[in-house]
Amino acid sequence: MSLEKLRDALPRYARDVAHNLAALAADRTLSEQQRAGAFVAAALAARNAVVSAALLAEFAPRLSAPALEAAKACAAVMAMTNVYYRFTQRPSNDYDKLPARLRMNALGCTGTGKQDFELWSVAVSAVNGCGVCADGHARTARDLGLAPEAVQTAVRIAAVVQAAATVLDAEAASASAFPLAAE
Repeated sequence: MSLEKLRDALPRYARDVAHNLAALAADRTLSEQQRAGAFVAAALAARNAVVSAALLAEFAPRLSAPALEAAKACAAVMAMTNVYYRFTQRPSNDYDKLPARLRMNALGCTGTGKQDFELWSVAVSAVNGCGVCADGHARTARDLGLAPEAVQTAVRIAAVVQAAATVLDAEAASASAFPLAAE
C-alpha cells in the first residue's frame, strides 16, 4: 500500500486527514530524510498495521539503511521511555527523583544525525502523549539548530499519522460491530 492508497482508504469524513497527509508528504520545511523518518517513526508509534505498512512502503525507500534503522529505534525506545516518563510526572509520586534504570543506548547511537533523531523523538513522543519527553526532545532539537518550524512540522506529521490510524481503527471497529451495515 502506498500513501495514495492510504489516503483513498480514509472515509469521506476524514478528508482533512487525507489532504494533510499529502500536504505534509510534500512539505519542504524538513529535509527529505527528516520528513521520511518522521513519517516512519510516527507510523510505528501509531500502532496501526495499515498505516505502518503504507507509510513504510512510501517513506522507507527514501531513507538510507542506517536512517531507517534509526527511525525504527526511535519508535522503539520512545515507546518505552514515554510510558516511563509519563508515569514519573504524575503529581502523586516521587518517582521522578529516582534513576530510570532503563537501557536507552539508542538515544546515543542513532545511525543518523542527532538533529534528525531528536526531531523524530519529538514526533513519537507527541503520538505517545508524553509531554515531558516531547518538550525535552524539542528543546534539544532547537539547541542543535533546528528551527521552531521544523519541530512544528514533525509534530504536524505525528498528528496526521495518528489521526489516520485512529480513523482506520474506528472504521475497522465499526465494520466488526455492525457487520450487516456493510452489506
